[in-house]
Amino acid sequence: MAYLLALDQGTSSSRAILFDEEGRLIAQSQQALPQHYPQPGWVEHDPRDIWATQWATAQAALAQSGLSAHDLSGIGITNQRETTVLWNRLTGEPVHHAIVWQDRRTEPLCAQLRSQGLGPTVQAATGLVIDPYFSGTKLRWLLDQVPGARAAALRGELAFGTVDSWLLWQLTGGPHGGVHATDVTNASRTMLFNIDTQQWDTELLHLLDIPASVLPTVHPSSHVFGHTAPGLLGVSLPMGGIAGDQQSALFGQGCFTPGLAKNTYGTGCFALMHTGAQRQASTNGLITTLAAQVGHSPCYALEGSVFMGGAVVQWLRDELGLIERSDDIQALAAQVPDSGGVTLVPAFTGLGAPYWKPDARGAIVGLTRGTTKAHIARAALECIAFQSTALLQAMARDVGTPLTELRVDGGACANNLLMQIQADLLGIPVVRPEVIETTALGAAFLAGLSCGVYSDVAQLKSLWNIDRIFQPSLHADQAAEHLARWERAVHQVTG
Repeated sequence: MAYLLALDQGTSSSRAILFDEEGRLIAQSQQALPQHYPQPGWVEHDPRDIWATQWATAQAALAQSGLSAHDLSGIGITNQRETTVLWNRLTGEPVHHAIVWQDRRTEPLCAQLRSQGLGPTVQAATGLVIDPYFSGTKLRWLLDQVPGARAAALRGELAFGTVDSWLLWQLTGGPHGGVHATDVTNASRTMLFNIDTQQWDTELLHLLDIPASVLPTVHPSSHVFGHTAPGLLGVSLPMGGIAGDQQSALFGQGCFTPGLAKNTYGTGCFALMHTGAQRQASTNGLITTLAAQVGHSPCYALEGSVFMGGAVVQWLRDELGLIERSDDIQALAAQVPDSGGVTLVPAFTGLGAPYWKPDARGAIVGLTRGTTKAHIARAALECIAFQSTALLQAMARDVGTPLTELRVDGGACANNLLMQIQADLLGIPVVRPEVIETTALGAAFLAGLSCGVYSDVAQLKSLWNIDRIFQPSLHADQAAEHLARWERAVHQVTG
């Protein structure tokens, strides 16, 4: 039996999950990742915490399984995307905290670029819109604002990467020969990478004043990027797969062909639809991105990102104190048949696709004297499904054909009430797989392909199994009324 270790470094935690060759979860470990909020709208992580928590979970998962590193065939990495790390190649020390994908500090620069009419240029090359979400303006901020950073970068002393690059570099030796690389999916989220040529775009580098010397080498997602430093695990293991978390989830869901779509319910929500070998432009506020890649032929996807998904439940728990544990949300929301007309718009850090309103702020509308915390809890679940529905309907308009099913994953997809609300709003079956840790599973599959555990993606299709299908139970007219209420509430916060 072959075993694969997936390192799943997320926004709120680091996890390590061990799978066998049948895709069965053998062991897992998780550690919370400290968050830093130095100013309103700013979100940071300490890269040293990212590495420490990820490495600790890898060791813990192995210990829990009773296996040793010698039993592993390979390691895959999946990661929070867009989060930007800049470190010194010689010392291994980060020059600043990592700037997290949620961070909005570079909106003034983005506004300036948009006002210069550069939106079409960026979108033509990258498939992205100009937004602080992506890594490019974060990197520019670090080079401009950290004393000495730009000079050090020009001397070739600094390395930039998304979280996967930082972990890969650490695992393969750090300052002592560490590999500085990334995969196409993470590169495609930087606003610096041309998704047609699959090269760093010289025009965009010039536009953002980014020296090419800081950039990682880019490879397909299923690729032996390097080997672990022997001193870490006592054996040198191939680092066989890397993909940004959402593309990894798309791969882990078996969405290898055009038209298949998944939605991941995590801190945010991320809907992706595989569109095949040709990029699909969006006229409905979505972005075009690269899907996880096996071999050198590009695969594309349409994507929409909800900034506040499961984070809304965390807000109810931590800031409002309406629940003690996140899992309590389902029971509380189920105490009422509906939200009583209450609509929560969780624009705490702006609204993502398909609205792209970075200045929007959150609101709860439709409150009455009879509103209870159960109604607010229900509205919180509904807002997650509302935002996802807006994304998926935009995707269907872009490709010109309606979705026939939605595959779901991520921690919040275990919430049966949320999944039923989602099916009701979309009017299509919502399919939950047996293994909902599909982000990690995708990384394991990618590593398994490059390390010889699997022969091809056709073999992987047989390893994807269904846990439950949620069938829609709401009449289409009623679903449309609910969605109209949501859009009215969105209009109130966006003007």
